[in-house]
Amino acid sequence: MIPRYTLPEMGAVWTDQARFEGMLRVEIAVARAEVSRGMVPAVAVRAIEARAVVDVERIAEIEKTTDHDVIAFVSQLAEKVGEEGRFLHLGLTSSDVVDTGLALQLQTAGARLVADCDALIEALIARARAEAGTVMMGRTHSVHAEPTTMGMKIAGWAFEIDRDRRRLAAAVDDAATGKISGPVGTYSHLDPDLEEEVLAALGLHRDPISTQIVQRDRHAAFIAAIAITGGSLERIATEVRNLQHTEIGELMEPFRAGQKGSSAMPHKRNPILSERIAGLARLLRGYAVTALENQPLWHERDISHSSAERVLLPDATILLDYMLVKTRGLVERLVVNPARMRENIERGLGLHCSGRVLLALVEEAGMSREEAYAVVQRNSMKAADERHQLRDTLAADPEVAARLSDEALADCFDESHFLRNVATAIARLDTLTMTRGPARGPTRGPTRGPARKETSDAAR
Repeated sequence: MIPRYTLPEMGAVWTDQARFEGMLRVEIAVARAEVSRGMVPAVAVRAIEARAVVDVERIAEIEKTTDHDVIAFVSQLAEKVGEEGRFLHLGLTSSDVVDTGLALQLQTAGARLVADCDALIEALIARARAEAGTVMMGRTHSVHAEPTTMGMKIAGWAFEIDRDRRRLAAAVDDAATGKISGPVGTYSHLDPDLEEEVLAALGLHRDPISTQIVQRDRHAAFIAAIAITGGSLERIATEVRNLQHTEIGELMEPFRAGQKGSSAMPHKRNPILSERIAGLARLLRGYAVTALENQPLWHERDISHSSAERVLLPDATILLDYMLVKTRGLVERLVVNPARMRENIERGLGLHCSGRVLLALVEEAGMSREEAYAVVQRNSMKAADERHQLRDTLAADPEVAARLSDEALADCFDESHFLRNVATAIARLDTLTMTRGPARGPTRGPTRGPARKETSDAAR
């Protein structure tokens, strides 16, 4: 992934240095397990532990000859270790080391994504509670429907990200699976009990039946969970973009001092962060398709998945990390305009109360639903076309006046009725707080302010 969208901690997970160091952890864990089985002298393991150091440049140099990165890796370590280096990679096939090392990387990357979700959920909960009483118009099909509150909208986002978090956590746990089972998974060189010991020492699951590789359904599920989470972030971003329309103006992205919106139009204040999140979500969906294509490998394995994974696994995790952190900042510093929300409600001429009038005509006046619907629809269209308040138009309609008193009609336009259960719904956020608890994984810092240093100002 390009530096613009790579935050330092996640980027560090996917360097060549980190990759080979993970593979070295696997090699050392195997060598330790082989000592108790009389396969490797203890002195050799001590030498490997003391002198085996990854040299990425030397590995690349050797690979120019071998055209095989794992052989180059083992050769470079053996050079560093000396005579005892001959005990490295004993009984192993390349994928034992590669896939198990990859599982360590996925475990680390996944833990960071889950922590990112936790931090975003905290921000959403705090903002939803703060905006619980901020009344705004709800829209369906982009048309005024009935009033809601900004807190209700954000609370829905919080629960969705929590679902994403649980999907990610489950997928990460499943992807943290390794294998030390040999060329076709039959334990032809090392016994199953050694695999169990090594993977337990590394904190990984054991693949109960593997081939030469760990099967890619786990990786596909992980990337699918990432893509779904990206879709949730895009939903948030899309709502901000829509409500920042000049004609609506209810929300605005934060706009810092010195920021510019257009080289030609100084008045511009554009939702660039939300647009960026929407664009990056498209990449995540594309990576999910590639991850699914990696499942049906030939026989006990081929390497058609390998080249794709070298791109999609780092890129997908790096991008989602970036998107989660940026969305958190967006939520925390989102500009809410309650006055414009009220103005837009009033601009709707009371048409959002049509459903209440319909029910009153049916329940109180005894009209059939079909007849009542026709009366309210006719008056609603008239009010909209003539730009009159619906209440006034209804009051002037003899059919309505004959059936509903002024008091009953006024009650239909009481806004508090629409919002009477908002507090109950917002209180459900307490369940998220309880399920997260104080023992959650580490977050990226205080609720407000920059979560971490970025690669450049342009990354904003």
